[in-house]
Amino acid sequence: MCMASPEEEVIVIMKKAGIDLAATLPCDRIKNLLPLISENFPEIRLTREENGVGICAGFYLAGGKPMMLIQSTGLGNMINALESLNIICRIPLPILASWRGVYSEGIEAQVPLGTHLPTILEGAGLKYTIIDEAKKLPLLETVITDAFENLRPHIALISPKVWEGSDCCAWEAAGLPEKPEFMERTCSFNLTRETLRPVMLRNDAICAIASQLDDEITVTNLGVPCKELYACRDRELNFYMFGSMGLVSSIGLGLALRTKKTVVAFDGDGSLLMNPNALLEFAREAPKNLIIICLDNGAYGSTGSQETCALRYIDLEIFATACGIQNTAKVNSPEGLIEAFRKFRAMQELSFIHVILKPGNTKAPNIPLSPEEVTKRFMEALIV
Repeated sequence: MCMASPEEEVIVIMKKAGIDLAATLPCDRIKNLLPLISENFPEIRLTREENGVGICAGFYLAGGKPMMLIQSTGLGNMINALESLNIICRIPLPILASWRGVYSEGIEAQVPLGTHLPTILEGAGLKYTIIDEAKKLPLLETVITDAFENLRPHIALISPKVWEGSDCCAWEAAGLPEKPEFMERTCSFNLTRETLRPVMLRNDAICAIASQLDDEITVTNLGVPCKELYACRDRELNFYMFGSMGLVSSIGLGLALRTKKTVVAFDGDGSLLMNPNALLEFAREAPKNLIIICLDNGAYGSTGSQETCALRYIDLEIFATACGIQNTAKVNSPEGLIEAFRKFRAMQELSFIHVILKPGNTKAPNIPLSPEEVTKRFMEALIV
């Protein structure tokens, strides 16, 4: 490692702060930093920045100290998730954002967002710190400390000027192999053609699984599904979502990476279709203690039962399999769901249960807990 380089200073600061998971997406300006991140920290290589918000949230809920390292353009994908998950639940997240579009920028498309980014963050009420030269890098420690002490996101906007003059060629120091011209992959795919007629509502499926829970952790999709689980069987190990549609299974992944308990993610067809590339990250990380239960009623149930693409155009079990999830099942009855759940829980392998449902909601009451209260009691029950 190159001594006294800005890249090395970042590594030292992160280690001192106790960071134990880095969620990354590349930027050309930090190409010498990222290999050092890979060498020094457990790393999740993201396919979309918003997924990182969910993964890091789950990791934190289970007692970890995650951090994201991304290009600043990714903040545009993250703002709603940061507001409707981290802010309302008081979940910290330090973010190192390579700030594009302002200093020595050669790509015109980077300029509009980059120029207005400080104003955008201020308007969103998101804390940020500008680090525009190498001698200000110690401020990164303040960013990380503030995030965890004040339970909020804090973004370090790092100018490309910080890395100028660095003689650290981390990709060489890391000894990374050259990329092969052809990537060999082994693929297997078994398809049984079967059409299952929906015979139960989502509430029936949720209650069927709830009856089987012992010390498993659950994360439940926002809206009516949360209210149905609360009404059926409220537990301190239930994490209810109030926003951030599309991130429920990403939170489950973060939890599964940090705890040995089985994690059950109640996802939905509309939610998965909003963030389908998350399935790729689940398959790549393949935590043995994560069970995704896809509650597929072909409708956006919490907003008036408008039709989703899953009703006519895509089979989500096949899609999950194509993304690399090997253990899947398709069910349409409480008995079949319980049987599949027991099987996969005993297997202790990443699993995906596709539950075919009739559209419709129950009149479950609102959850009488604030997002902050849900988070606090969940963490207290989980971290003992």
